[in-house]
Amino acid sequence: MRVFGAAVMSAMLVLAGCQRESDTLVQVSGHIFVFNYRVAIATYLVTLNKKAPLPEGAVAIAEFENPAGGAPLVINEKIFPAWEKISLQSPPIHCVKKDQPYTVSIRLVDAGGKELQSLKTTVTSDVDQSIMPGKPLVVGPLYTRNPEVFKADGTVDYDSADTCPKT
Repeated sequence: MRVFGAAVMSAMLVLAGCQRESDTLVQVSGHIFVFNYRVAIATYLVTLNKKAPLPEGAVAIAEFENPAGGAPLVINEKIFPAWEKISLQSPPIHCVKKDQPYTVSIRLVDAGGKELQSLKTTVTSDVDQSIMPGKPLVVGPLYTRNPEVFKADGTVDYDSADTCPKT
């Protein structure tokens, strides 16, 4: 009887070790706002760590809350099997407010569109987007000073007028 009990216990341990701990394929490892003052653009940046293999043709669909209001900003990012980290960057955004949490929803889907995992996180900025210039400071591939900002007469026009809705 002891031998049978030991065999059953060993089999249970082996089977338990074969099960996935959870259905977590990826995990949020970072989320920030990126303020690129040179080109006067702000974006969300969310990074994911892979915890399990993803099928060929998997796609991340991310919905970023629009700080200016309106419909969320949506991106579709193909995920390559060799990637250990996945970076999701939004299109340019406007009107980010300091200490305001903004929602990001992410769905992983396979090539056929079947949902593999969904995640939700929030991103909060420690600065207000009003610190950004309204116009790019540089233009072109050589980072040439923008003549709309840096005038020929030596004056500077950052055009940082607040065009965001009042909350």
